Amino acid sequence: MECQICNRTMQPLFLKHRHWIYGCSECGHQSADVGNPAGHVEQIYSDEYFHGGGAGYSDYLAEKDLLRNHGQRYGRLLQKYMHPGTVFDVGAAAGFVLQGLIDTGWSGRGIEPNLRISEHARSHLNLRVDTGVLESFHTEERFDVVTMIQVVAHFPDLRKALQVASEITCRDGFWLIETWNRNSWVARIFGRHWHEYSPPSVVHWFTPTTLRHLVEPFGFREIGSGRPSKWLNGAHAISLLQYKLGGSIPGRLLAGAGKLIPQNIPLPYLAGDLFWMLFQKQR
Repeated sequence: MECQICNRTMQPLFLKHRHWIYGCSECGHQSADVGNPAGHVEQIYSDEYFHGGGAGYSDYLAEKDLLRNHGQRYGRLLQKYMHPGTVFDVGAAAGFVLQGLIDTGWSGRGIEPNLRISEHARSHLNLRVDTGVLESFHTEERFDVVTMIQVVAHFPDLRKALQVASEITCRDGFWLIETWNRNSWVARIFGRHWHEYSPPSVVHWFTPTTLRHLVEPFGFREIGSGRPSKWLNGAHAISLLQYKLGGSIPGRLLAGAGKLIPQNIPLPYLAGDLFWMLFQKQR
């Protein structure tokens, strides 16, 4: 398996959910072998992902306010670096994060592979969210910011996706990327049992360094970074923990405890293994 960042041959590290996780000894990047990527994104992000629990959401639409607030936080963050302009939100889902960005003065559109969930953005929020994948997206529009919030780790073909992202970004435009940090203390402590090792949904695992190396060939330079504030509701939190812990004793205990936690209570995500980076186009 070839590293999509530095082109070196990767070595198998361990098996997770019946997929091999590979590591690059040159740059440190890690990827999963998910086989033929054709149709991968559409298959993984079916309706089940948004409503079936497990590695996805127990009820994605129930978290609309939390996600909209997340978009508002990023909208205000971006204003520290630029005036509000046009944004293209990759993996927009039902449009809640995009709506939060619009709430803070931005305008724009998004793309989402799931037909039913993207239709929610169009019909309920009156947002311009196309059904499709970034790799095959075409438009004459150019955007001041392309946001990839919890998305870049899911691209089977990183270079193809980022090439399209670069083409639709204005000269001197920006990329805002949020993803998981494989070099975080949580990831280091848990090793191969880190909760984000969840192929075939998650395909890549980054550090801030490997993410910089990924975007540099496309002419982007880092201008900011940090750790985001993330919230999820009680039902989502319990569903994820049960999925990650499986039939273990902690998993069974959580199954009982989950009945006592209100389904819609907002809970802060405190693990500290998320990060965001802002890059600006240099050419």
